[in-house]
Amino acid sequence: MKAPSLPALARDKQDTLLLVVAALFVIAPHFGHLPLWASATACVTLLWRTLLTLRGRRLPPRWLLLPVAVLAMAGVWRSYGMLLGRDAGVAMLALLLAFKLLEMHAKRDLYVVLFLSFFLMLTNFFYSQSIATGLAMGATIIILLTAQVTFQYTGTVPPLGRRLRLAGRIFLLAAPLAILLFFGFPRIQGPLWGSPGDAAGPRTGISDTMSPGSMSGLAMSEEPAFRVRFDGPPPPQDRLYWRGLVMSRYDGRTWSRIGGRPHRAASAQEALALRVAGRPAPYEITLEPSGRRYLFTLELSAPDLAVAEERVVVSDELESATLRPLQRIVRYRSAAYSQYAIQPDLDQALSGKWLQLPAGFNPLARELGERLHRQYGAHHQGTIDAVLAMFHQQGYSYTLQPPLLGRNAVDEFLTVSRAGFCEHYAGSFVFLMRAAGIPARVVTGYQGGELNPVDGVLTVRQSDAHAWAEVWLAGRGWVRVDPTAAVAPDRVRLGTASALRQKAPFGLGGLAALRDDRDSWLSQLRFQTQAINNAWNQWVLDYNPDRQKNFLAELSGTFGHWRMLAAALGVAALLWLWRFSRARRRGDPVQTAWLRFCRILAGHGIARAPDEGPATLLPRVHAAGLPAEKQAAMTEFLELYGALRYRALDDDERRRSARRLATLLSLSR
Repeated sequence: MKAPSLPALARDKQDTLLLVVAALFVIAPHFGHLPLWASATACVTLLWRTLLTLRGRRLPPRWLLLPVAVLAMAGVWRSYGMLLGRDAGVAMLALLLAFKLLEMHAKRDLYVVLFLSFFLMLTNFFYSQSIATGLAMGATIIILLTAQVTFQYTGTVPPLGRRLRLAGRIFLLAAPLAILLFFGFPRIQGPLWGSPGDAAGPRTGISDTMSPGSMSGLAMSEEPAFRVRFDGPPPPQDRLYWRGLVMSRYDGRTWSRIGGRPHRAASAQEALALRVAGRPAPYEITLEPSGRRYLFTLELSAPDLAVAEERVVVSDELESATLRPLQRIVRYRSAAYSQYAIQPDLDQALSGKWLQLPAGFNPLARELGERLHRQYGAHHQGTIDAVLAMFHQQGYSYTLQPPLLGRNAVDEFLTVSRAGFCEHYAGSFVFLMRAAGIPARVVTGYQGGELNPVDGVLTVRQSDAHAWAEVWLAGRGWVRVDPTAAVAPDRVRLGTASALRQKAPFGLGGLAALRDDRDSWLSQLRFQTQAINNAWNQWVLDYNPDRQKNFLAELSGTFGHWRMLAAALGVAALLWLWRFSRARRRGDPVQTAWLRFCRILAGHGIARAPDEGPATLLPRVHAAGLPAEKQAAMTEFLELYGALRYRALDDDERRRSARRLATLLSLSR
């Protein structure tokens, strides 16, 4: 049987189908994080409701819906282990919205579905707060408003296009007030939506342990780790080492942190015997949510960091961190020094923890380190140079896909595979230094970044994750040594992508070259997109109470409080005048014609009483002794006005009658 076309359906069926479509727009964005069974159940339910509507069948009884709802709750409990958590709650709402469409028996049920849809739509921001999500939710709001507008009509419903335009106008009229309230209404402490993604644990990024292969998995991730804006020109690419975690404990396979006594950020510089000199390079970092506590700074920066709503501590090994995992975008300022010394007067008794090596692992590497110690003795720089020369001259390579290593990972890397990523070189170098009697440790963070010429912001991505070494030298303190630079200098000078370009599969190298060509159209488009995303992060996602206070202070300082108040009142007055004049211009033409007709009648001695309508005026017009043509025009005018006011006419009839009314008005003069 052929399904009826939409215009041929009854009014209640059209309203129901519109609501089903609106519910689909609300539920569909959640398919990516709902369990497969929940998404399938919602789709089947919406399809079921559509078929029932088109075929005119009765809704299923409650005794059937109740066990279905109970089974859905059991499925949510089995999938999430709860019913009221964020993910479980969203799944329950999506299923309940679909089920509610099968239980609509009164007009109030339409509004229950509608308002539940508005609420479920907002939960998308728990998972993504990007510009694309905002635009998609704006389109969904317009669809929901269209359904809400439709339910207000008691007579003939305008075409769908006109209802969509009306909903769009409502949305645009509300947008300025929403923007004004967003920037001006007092902000609460903490993020508006919480963290996108799973707030229960960390996401992509550097972890607090390092083993062979652990960092190469980040090399292909384009996800931004943080963004940096320098007050002046940024340092050269090969000096952009973003210090994060220090790993001093080694168990034969994995490097991990020791931690140690935390210091308050304000007093850490003195407590850690940190000496800096030269002109500082101030900068501001906008750190993406990571689910971890660690903060990254340009090496070497003053440790006195301040993060809004967070307490910052600094470890004995110059690691900056907050007390709580970072589930939101945070921003902090610092200043980097090109001349520095970290613990230059380190007590030799304390250096033992940076010399420890596990027994029974990597005998060949241990023997090589001891041989270097016998050869160079206290000339530690000679030992360092010898190992770097070995990496550079003896066939070692930099690769994203190193072979798997066994129990003696350092031995196998140094003598067999000779191919690895930054963690292989940093870990092996530190092992050799310790075996040679030189205090050493692994530092993980990021190296490099991409400068956007549009807004001057440096974007550091997860693909820039890097590991290097620090060795302690008498009189100089902890000194950075990057063994990866000895093997792949392009990694430090140009970045991971350029260092691995020659290994790209056929056809992908040209695309990568086009992407990295800063003057190509693809790069320019990417830079523009990044600039827009950065502005979104700064002014929307990270618009916290401190930023609002500074913004309003700058605004009032520029224009003055009284000028701002006068401008606001002036804008409000102009808007009111515009709306008033527009209402007068676009008033009901039928009502305008009626008022003019009443004035014409008064000119002929027929004054209309306040309670008189067209039906009571008609006998008085006939008794007034007017010319036949004028009386006929007035009679038709009154009958047509009554039809326009009190009869259900379609749009075409209403437009024709309104035009005829204007003609009759001119004939009645």
